[in-house]
Amino acid sequence: MSTAIIGHLRSTFVMPESFAFCWPIKQEPDVRPLVADWQRAGARAALPVVVTSDAPLRFRTWEAGSKLHEDRYGIPTPISGDWLLPDLILLPVNGFDAAGYRLGYGGGYFDRTLATLNPRPLTVGLGFEINRVDSIRPEAHDQRLDWIVTEAGVFRPAD
Repeated sequence: MSTAIIGHLRSTFVMPESFAFCWPIKQEPDVRPLVADWQRAGARAALPVVVTSDAPLRFRTWEAGSKLHEDRYGIPTPISGDWLLPDLILLPVNGFDAAGYRLGYGGGYFDRTLATLNPRPLTVGLGFEINRVDSIRPEAHDQRLDWIVTEAGVFRPAD
């Protein structure tokens, strides 16, 4: 299913100058083959880093072979690299709805981050159709995604 998601990303989105992605954990979509292709073509990749609790994420550049360590949540993050504000963020969705809202792991990091980024990068949620729900019952702090990509296709949130 990750291969289908990568195919949809390739056919829908133009390669950005810079982008962030999330290292796949807990059966999330794995888009690392696309990351490698975009990097070979000249795009800069970054991974999110939790700098402090209850603060927005920062994005650190990443290249194949960069040293990673598991953060306090068990997510591989770069030990070093330049900080970067990406043009595009590919982020996992544990649950999502047609309005473009997502469920993560409950820390609120992406919502906090997206609320503060200026200019705001294009946000693309990556997940599987099994994670689609009628509504996540968004709260005031929840940030809406620009696009959602699953193995079934590419979706723009409904208004």
